[in-house]
Amino acid sequence: MNVSAEPAAPSARATLLTLTVLSALAFMDRQILSVLLVPVKADFGLSDLQAGLVSGVGFAISFGLLALPLGRLGDRRERRSLVAACRGLGGALAALGAAAGSAWSLALTRMGGAVSDAGGAPASMSMIADLYPPHERSQAMGVYAMGASAGALLALLGGAWVAQRWGWRATLAVVGGAGLLAAIAMRAIVREPERGRWAIAASAPMPSQGGVAAVWRQPVARWLIVAAGFILLSAYSFGAWNFAYLMRAMGLGFQQAGWATGLAAVASMLAAPVSGWLADRIARRSPGAQIGVPMAGLALALPLGLAYLALPPSAIVAAVLLMTVYAFFVAWWIAPVYALLSLVVPTQHRGVANAMVMLVGAVGGGGIGPVLTGALADAMARWVDGDPLRPALALMLALIVPSWLALRRARQHHLAQQAHAAATQAS
Repeated sequence: MNVSAEPAAPSARATLLTLTVLSALAFMDRQILSVLLVPVKADFGLSDLQAGLVSGVGFAISFGLLALPLGRLGDRRERRSLVAACRGLGGALAALGAAAGSAWSLALTRMGGAVSDAGGAPASMSMIADLYPPHERSQAMGVYAMGASAGALLALLGGAWVAQRWGWRATLAVVGGAGLLAAIAMRAIVREPERGRWAIAASAPMPSQGGVAAVWRQPVARWLIVAAGFILLSAYSFGAWNFAYLMRAMGLGFQQAGWATGLAAVASMLAAPVSGWLADRIARRSPGAQIGVPMAGLALALPLGLAYLALPPSAIVAAVLLMTVYAFFVAWWIAPVYALLSLVVPTQHRGVANAMVMLVGAVGGGGIGPVLTGALADAMARWVDGDPLRPALALMLALIVPSWLALRRARQHHLAQQAHAAATQAS
């Protein structure tokens, strides 16, 4: 179907809201262990490196095995059922973490979050691309991206509150059970959208077969995936350890750290629709220029994050302010990148393309990132004064630089492809 100025149907908003709620609950489960890291570490007697392995390795292994097969399945089968099944199974497995008898059995149950994201998120974004036309899609993706920040907020505030009163095991049971119940409700009320309703030709030729290889050969898609990989490695590593950093290096209590990081989660949640709205506005005037939105966000986020880490415990108010503004700008990449990805790859590859972005993020951010950050902190402990998490997190923030450079390459290729397409039409 040709693209038109026709707006999305009213029912699209209800479906988008439902998918966003499911995403929020899934991300709450994914983020909750960073909130519980201090009591879990004390309960099982773990080092920083071991704690990083528990929080990331199970998720990364499971996601690495499941992301692409489930992404392909979402391109070929009903996405509504796939989302409900994966989100529900993820919640059930997460709740089993409450019964973990060792750190490694807890790590195994964390694979549930990977099942939820590997199948649920790519199919959800594919559904959104079929619910909203291109001129509304960045903002719709921004609303969906709010789910991740809302989930982080629920984990940081609600999770910290439950953990402080009833312990980390009860917290895992509540979080996982909520995800399971929401998935059952979603399957009953959401309808499958028409596949390819707003489809347009990709900005560069792409074979209909080949999946991963076909997406990777598209230069805009390739550089968007590379950019997402670096920023997810940086941001997830920061998020996994920031709660512990506030308690260890800045001297905050459990609930104080929850409120501080909760403010940052609110800022990140608001950033997604703001950046999506801004990208849609820019794209209407200058198609292809919307990549400048995430580039600007990352350029502002890096110095803000480094300034936050440089402050002493006595400047906690300024530190929380800097952390909050950093969280706002670092999230500017999400909506424009996923929206542009849905435009430059054809409908039959959207699930795989989304899964590729999430795969590099899960392996890097969910797996390697927390482990690498913990290993850096352990290695620096004998060489630095104060908490070694400070320089370790600063090194992870520096990965914003290659992400920005990859976004610049994506913009160059996208503008060149559009210029070539315009010249071809004119001739």
